[in-house]
Amino acid sequence: MSTDDTTTLDTSVLAALSDSVGGDVAFVADLVETYLADGAVQLAAIDDAVRSSEAEALVRPAHTLKSSSRTVGANRLGELSRQIEMLGRSGSTTEAGELAAEARRSGPT
Repeated sequence: MSTDDTTTLDTSVLAALSDSVGGDVAFVADLVETYLADGAVQLAAIDDAVRSSEAEALVRPAHTLKSSSRTVGANRLGELSRQIEMLGRSGSTTEAGELAAEARRSGPT
């Protein structure tokens, strides 16, 4: 899947999330705030792994960012994170820097 095939934010996911917690807007807001703070930490860890060319170190932060991004409907970042995770699992950092740069442009800051 090309990263252009995904939307930046799927608001229907946020709506479904809100419905799943009985319309608790405060809970959803807290979840999004936590996502933004943690997402920045995960992106920094990905950047560190890229700089040090440690493919294995890409896996955990990319996996975490993929899952949390999908939870809040950040589809583009979820897909970029999936690609970074797969690179890490394959032992490569070759394209990870480029994907990480795109993830920073798409993601939580």
